Amino acid sequence: EEEGGRESSRERGASTQATTTSLFFLTNMKLPFAVALLAASAAAFTPSAVAPRTVSASSLNSFASDIFEVRDVEFADTKEQIVKGGRDLFPLLPKAFEGIKEVGVIGWGSQAPAQAQNLRDSLDEAGCDVKVRIGLREGSSSFEEAREVGFSEDADTLGEMFDIIKKSDLVMLLISDAAQAALYKEIFAAMKPGATLGLSHGFLLGYLDSIGESFPEDMDVIAVCPKGMGPSVRRLYEQGKEVNGAGINASFAVHQDKSGKATELALGWGVALGSPFMFETSLSSEYRSDIYGERGILLGAVHGIVESLYRRYQRQGMSPEQAFVESSESITGNIVKTISTQGIKAVYEGLSGDDKEVFKQAYSASYLPSKEILQEIYDEVSSGNEIRTVIMHGKRINKFPVGKIDGTDTWQVGEKVRAERDEENIPLNPFTAGVYVATMMAQIDVLLEAGHPYSEVVNESVIEAVDSLCPYMHYRGVAFMVDNCSFTAKTGSRKWAPRFDYILDQLAYTAVDNGKPVNEDLISAFENHKVHAAVEECCKLRPTVDISVGSSSSTKEIVIE
Repeated sequence: EEEGGRESSRERGASTQATTTSLFFLTNMKLPFAVALLAASAAAFTPSAVAPRTVSASSLNSFASDIFEVRDVEFADTKEQIVKGGRDLFPLLPKAFEGIKEVGVIGWGSQAPAQAQNLRDSLDEAGCDVKVRIGLREGSSSFEEAREVGFSEDADTLGEMFDIIKKSDLVMLLISDAAQAALYKEIFAAMKPGATLGLSHGFLLGYLDSIGESFPEDMDVIAVCPKGMGPSVRRLYEQGKEVNGAGINASFAVHQDKSGKATELALGWGVALGSPFMFETSLSSEYRSDIYGERGILLGAVHGIVESLYRRYQRQGMSPEQAFVESSESITGNIVKTISTQGIKAVYEGLSGDDKEVFKQAYSASYLPSKEILQEIYDEVSSGNEIRTVIMHGKRINKFPVGKIDGTDTWQVGEKVRAERDEENIPLNPFTAGVYVATMMAQIDVLLEAGHPYSEVVNESVIEAVDSLCPYMHYRGVAFMVDNCSFTAKTGSRKWAPRFDYILDQLAYTAVDNGKPVNEDLISAFENHKVHAAVEECCKLRPTVDISVGSSSSTKEIVIE
């Protein structure tokens, strides 16, 4: 995935599937992983060191910019601030990047190829005299892939990662989370005075907090975090060139602002990536919501839901193929498309008669069991335990390589169904919809109860699912996404998907089968939930372009052998 996190190769064409032969950086990194793990001693994870901190929505979304227009947006009953993107803002990029002459994009995994190309192309179009370079581990197989999209040693836009870090005014650190945890000291030491550290995930802050360390005080630290996988960031950028841009929404965070220019640079970075709109977060809020979300409805929960429903529908007499259609296909090919353009409640309101009653039964039975697991996930992330899980998994990876999940009956049948798919006649199964929507709403409620702002909640729980990940799941399968996502996401999805599978089977479906009455209070809470207004507002800000995952692109999806 991310450079430094594993050796990887991409698809080379429709008839050739590239392979990945090594998953981690353990044999090549300069600071052995064991050293980083020793730092994460038991004392660092005492309750006092990892007590969850309350996220205050009121402290966010109150930023200012002298370059970009900051807009007030009503999300439910709260007013938040955003910057709306667009290619018409590219002429403002030279001012936003003032003082930045060299950008080093470190890594070549999910985000790096997309962000590097978008940034290079946008800055070129804006007439910025800024050089974008790629920094990779010496000997990395990704050098050739970077050359294929226009970066090269001859043009001084491709080199060894620490050489590039030393030259860069903005270091965009897009290597894997585990690699960041292992190499952060060397990276900080290599950065030149006055340089800015740029992140696209708050994991490193979570790790530093857990071991009692922090970023050096003499640098700006910012983050721009696209709410979708890297290939979708590039594909939508390419596909939106004729309509003033399309892309993936991004949160931004200013963790340290020594220069006084950090907010403008972060916003410029987001505009250059093609983000339709940007909203403010903090690094701590970002990693809590992001790591939590991918273990929930973005990956882990949808995986568990499909597995449990696939078995349930077969027990009810469906063929394996029909069971897959009514579970996985119904989610990725129908339900999420409705949510993407009309909102969550539109799924429910589009049903009538018996179908609406089936939805209510499934929703009522599934909401609390799903929320139980989701609250546990959030607590594990907030406490630092989930970060520690990722780090410890990395230590074991050479001894216990991660296998693929796509060889099981569920996903083998899925391959057959996709090959014979009738796209226009994918059903919206009301029971599947009730389970999926209940889990999405439970995820939303956990985040809102923890104090996260609506902009972050909706993007992490709804938009990233329906506009970035599910289109790829529909194209290649849920198992493909689990097998080929980031190491942090993969670790979490595999850990938590069985929990969703089991609890739904054991508590939710048995409640329905035993005739437990619908909890009308839960249905009323769903019907009148304030998040629906926030989702509808986000739908208005959505670009007019739907992602085409099968079209040609200069970015390639990672494929693990």
